[in-house]
Amino acid sequence: MTKQHGNWDLTALLNAANAKLTRAQRHLWLVRLLEWLRHPAPRGSEAEGGQPLPVLRLRHLLQMLERNPDSARAVRDIMTAFWRDIDALGLFAYVGFAPRMVLWGELAHSMRQNLLPGTVDTADLGELFHLLFPSPDDEQWLLAIDEDLLRRLGDVLTPALSDADGASIADTRWRQPMLDSVTVLVSAVRATGLSAPLRQRMSPELITDQPFVQLARAAERVTLALQEHDDVALKQDLQYLRALLEACQRAALSTSEHLEAHGISVDIVFEIDQLVRRCQRIEALLDCLVSESPQQELARLAADLVRVVHEQRSLGGLFAQHYSMLARKVAERSAATGEHYITRTAAEYRDMLFRAAGGGGAIAITTFVKFALMALTLSAFWAGFWAGVNYAACFVLIHVLHWTVATKQPAMTAPAMAHKLKSIDQEAELEDFVDEVAHLLRSQFAGIVGNLAMVIPVVLAGQGLGWLLLGAPLVGRHDAEHVLETLHLLGPTLFFSAFTGVLLFASSLIAGWAENWFVFHRLDSAIAWNPGLVARLGEARAQRWALWWRNNISGLAANISLGFLLGLVPVLLAFFGVGIEVRHVTLSTGQLAAAVGALGVDVFRLSAFWWCLASIPFIGLLNLGVSFWLALKVALRSRGVKLADRARLRGAIWRRLRTEPRSFVLPPRSPKI
Repeated sequence: MTKQHGNWDLTALLNAANAKLTRAQRHLWLVRLLEWLRHPAPRGSEAEGGQPLPVLRLRHLLQMLERNPDSARAVRDIMTAFWRDIDALGLFAYVGFAPRMVLWGELAHSMRQNLLPGTVDTADLGELFHLLFPSPDDEQWLLAIDEDLLRRLGDVLTPALSDADGASIADTRWRQPMLDSVTVLVSAVRATGLSAPLRQRMSPELITDQPFVQLARAAERVTLALQEHDDVALKQDLQYLRALLEACQRAALSTSEHLEAHGISVDIVFEIDQLVRRCQRIEALLDCLVSESPQQELARLAADLVRVVHEQRSLGGLFAQHYSMLARKVAERSAATGEHYITRTAAEYRDMLFRAAGGGGAIAITTFVKFALMALTLSAFWAGFWAGVNYAACFVLIHVLHWTVATKQPAMTAPAMAHKLKSIDQEAELEDFVDEVAHLLRSQFAGIVGNLAMVIPVVLAGQGLGWLLLGAPLVGRHDAEHVLETLHLLGPTLFFSAFTGVLLFASSLIAGWAENWFVFHRLDSAIAWNPGLVARLGEARAQRWALWWRNNISGLAANISLGFLLGLVPVLLAFFGVGIEVRHVTLSTGQLAAAVGALGVDVFRLSAFWWCLASIPFIGLLNLGVSFWLALKVALRSRGVKLADRARLRGAIWRRLRTEPRSFVLPPRSPKI
């Protein structure tokens, strides 16, 4: 075969058509023929009547074959040999479906497909299909082929030979794999629908008539009617099978209500999606099998298979599709937690200041522990590990005592805000959301003020106590000078602060996932009613423990994960040569206060101190801003908020900021009596 200007020459392709080619050579010939159909048109040429170029080239190919009987015979022979040696079951029954009914298995399968090259030396049409139709655009031109062109294509490619019953051999070679595929797909739908994870979550009313149990027998009757050409029985049996397929899909989709109430499992969502897709594939195969002129149905099926193949190979699409429900559930779990971090009245604002002050005091102690761990000169991993333990213990203590850390608020409160976005079409509802934004920013301001107002004096008091009792500060001069170097505004501090915001957001995702996992596996019920636990704790105490864990699992997961993320992630990244550190506003302020306590009043004469002091507001802004932006983005996507609505939200917030800036910082004034 020769190429002209990057295009395969059609004459050379037709001359090379030979049924005696090996299987791999036949498949390669067919790939080249389809490449010729898709090849871009020469510059200056346009498609006729708006038709895609492959359709025009297909018409040209048929004209050549109709004028040249020898070429038509050669192409027909090579296609006959193709269908003789190919296994179409893999295409109809397995393409688009995971070999294992778990998302991670499908993800690994997609990665292998994207990373490893394919081969035409295969008898599986499912494996060959992507090489035949490598572009997602193939779906469009397949759908654009008109009925007359499909009929002519069938006339050219269909052998004159027939079997004993008068059916075309070509027909039997695609009909029988379709019948076998229906059997395979029905078996998979039946097995999935009767599996315990789905059956226990389906609506009882929808499975009373046992549609999954009846499915296999109904499919057998349709297959038998098709093979015996019994049109009367086929019409009745086909109607019943389709009714069962619809009932199975309704039953499978009813599990979403249970998942919404009792926790999301991505694997179950994936199984439901696969079950529904298999039912749709069965319907498409039945349309081809029972149609009097199946060419159009076959073209639609081929186009759908092209779309499915490329969706299956898309890793981004795979995640977006199967994690959408989990993302919303995580956002809702975080929203319930985030409500505790939003203040709406002056009394709640004062309470936030008090709780934030408690958190600042705890972080002051954590600051001294951090410097003590640094003095031990541990190896990198163990230094990061014990730093994570230190942070996690501090954050858990703050959580248990119902105090707060300002930087934890945004990742939790953003989903709570998005939870209010059920409808923002009305101006009043939009203003209500802006009120929530003002409440949120005001609460975060109170959290930062309370944290910093306590961490600074407590750290200075600790340093002063060290001078008084030990004759030296708890944090020495060398560590203080190191602080002035690392917190300098003109260094990488801002980048590190933004990275810390990402870790804060990650901890909120872990918290939402952990709570969803806890609820999905009904661990609260297990703690309350497990016979062994009830025997040891007593029924009343087991009930209290179950309630405590249900109320605190999200907070514990968030705080423990955040501690270890802050401690271990920089160490692990350093192992790969990525020098990234964390900059947490409250911890950084405590370190700067420790430097002041070590260096004394002379520190105020150093420009480095003032550069470090200037960096504190930026650290806080990036910690809060990045984590809030990421959390809000996930929450908005999980709610399906459109881009136009997001623009309206931004405009409304800017208007409030211009007209009532005080509402974003201070609580509303108490009404005068």
